[in-house]
Amino acid sequence: MMITVLNAPATSGRPADSLRGPLFRRRNPVPLFSLASRLLLTFATLGLLLSPGGSSLQAQEEFEQAPIHYGTTPTTDQAALLDKKLASGEAKLEYDSRHGYLPSLLKLLDIPVSSQGLVYSKTSLQIRRISPQTPRAIYFNDDTYVGWVQDGSSIEIMSTDPVQGQIFYTLDPEQTDQPLLARDHGQCLACHATSRTLKVPGVLIRSVFVDNKGQRQFGTGEFSVDHRSPFKERWGGWYVTGTHGDMRHLGNVILQKQDDADEVDRDAGANIVDLTRRCDLSAYLTPHSDLVALMVLEHQGQMHNYITLASYEGRMSDHYDGIMNAALKRPADHVSDTSRRRITSAGNKLLRYLLFADEFRLTAPVRGTSDFTREFAARGPRDSQGRSLRDFDLQTRMFKYPCSYLIYSAAFDSLPEGVRTHVLTRLHAILTGEDQTEEFAHLSADDRLAILQILKDTKPDLWKD
Repeated sequence: MMITVLNAPATSGRPADSLRGPLFRRRNPVPLFSLASRLLLTFATLGLLLSPGGSSLQAQEEFEQAPIHYGTTPTTDQAALLDKKLASGEAKLEYDSRHGYLPSLLKLLDIPVSSQGLVYSKTSLQIRRISPQTPRAIYFNDDTYVGWVQDGSSIEIMSTDPVQGQIFYTLDPEQTDQPLLARDHGQCLACHATSRTLKVPGVLIRSVFVDNKGQRQFGTGEFSVDHRSPFKERWGGWYVTGTHGDMRHLGNVILQKQDDADEVDRDAGANIVDLTRRCDLSAYLTPHSDLVALMVLEHQGQMHNYITLASYEGRMSDHYDGIMNAALKRPADHVSDTSRRRITSAGNKLLRYLLFADEFRLTAPVRGTSDFTREFAARGPRDSQGRSLRDFDLQTRMFKYPCSYLIYSAAFDSLPEGVRTHVLTRLHAILTGEDQTEEFAHLSADDRLAILQILKDTKPDLWKD
């Protein structure tokens, strides 16, 4: 499996202006147009960004225009906040002789070491340094991801801004008096703003077939993965530690011949709890590539994408209505039918994923090898009965209470009012049993009641009376 959220190019030491590729060059002021021309331009803009057939390049160009302004809007993601603290001296990165700034960076970002996943596919910027013998390490918490490679040219960071989605950074691993983060200015979006990320700046996680050098084998197929993906399609190119009964995945194995993808020996990579015979683990912070952590990573990445999609759609719809309402002298708060449909569509997609519709059903119990399961659940919050949306099931599904913990995130709270109202109104109807549509039939009456009670206890302002 490839997670390319961390493919930001090394930018340390280069002038900021030189980093602005053609996707992010500043445009000259637009001359005044007639009203008709403005409306035509607005429709064209919306079509490029929101049309399913629009290209990645077109979408990226629109991110720099109103109302998104991806590359120029100040961000408040955790990496940006840390960089400010580093610049002011409020925070300091400590250098470790073995792992450089990695341990200190994880500590300052509050990312648990137990989240470590090891990737041996050459699917990162630093492909020459990645192999089955020297995998890349991925670490994450609810909103930030860090990638580290042995003797790498940079530490890669992706951090979730509550409004703008995923923001990419690098940190020079060389010891210096004042290490700072460098933000990528558009190159990463060539891969991270495509149909695979719902055409927003997002997380991309794929499963690929690789050879004994970690080289991806083109022509053998690949899978974009999240919690809906069958086990048999997951983790190609990743080490996986944990037990999963008779279920099989693509982790821990390599493709012997380019054309034998259908013959890959999944049994050889199944139920592995010790990687010492596969690579030298002494260079890493932990010997694990925990199965449960990888499952959470898959869910979380796509959840971030759906939240960002809903945010962008809501903001674009508001922008569109603002122009049209002024042109047609309608009330400023008028919501067009087009915007209602767009908001409803994005909101419903978010809601389905939030509530784990179409989740792959486990046919055997799953168990990791590190402290991740315990540490993740301990982050709470918990209701008056001690229940949390972070409690695992791992028998037939991932979580005991199937509602994403990212409902607590700043990104969810920052959704535009129209999208947020739609999602919360329908969520309440589903959890109270008023909405009994087939797409949420996987939620039992007990599931709905438990989730409703947990949310009312732990996020009491979610629904205002």
